[in-house]
This record gives sequence, C-alpha cells and structure tokens, in this order.
Amino acid sequence: MTKRLIDVDDTLLEQASGVLRTRTMKDTVNQALGEVVRSELRRRHADRLVAMDGLEIDDSEVMAGAWRS
Repeated sequence: MTKRLIDVDDTLLEQASGVLRTRTMKDTVNQALGEVVRSELRRRHADRLVAMDGLEIDDSEVMAGAWRS
C-alpha cells in the first residue's frame, strides 16, 4: 500500500463514511474505491447479459440438455 497526500472534499468524505459505515478516512477511501470497481464489474456483467455476449442460454441445443426441476 502506498501513502499519498491528497486533498479530499470533507463533505463527500463525511457522507461516504455515513453511507459505508466506516470510521476512518483510510477505511472510507479504500471501501469507496472498492465499491466503484465492483459497480463497474456489475455494469459490465449486466451489459454482457443484455447483449447475450458469450452466453449460450439462447442456444436451443445447449438449453435442451439443461437440467429441469
């Protein structure tokens, strides 16, 4: 982990800390960065689902072999 000297918007930091329920600035910033990355991964996954990119659920032959309950 690298130490960095940055200017942080105090209001945004306080709001993010409240939303994330974190106690320290370090925890708030690290958790917020993690949330941004996870959000982007979810968005990309949703885009793939919408586009059916790389998925075989629209392939009738594949789905014919799928388990049914």
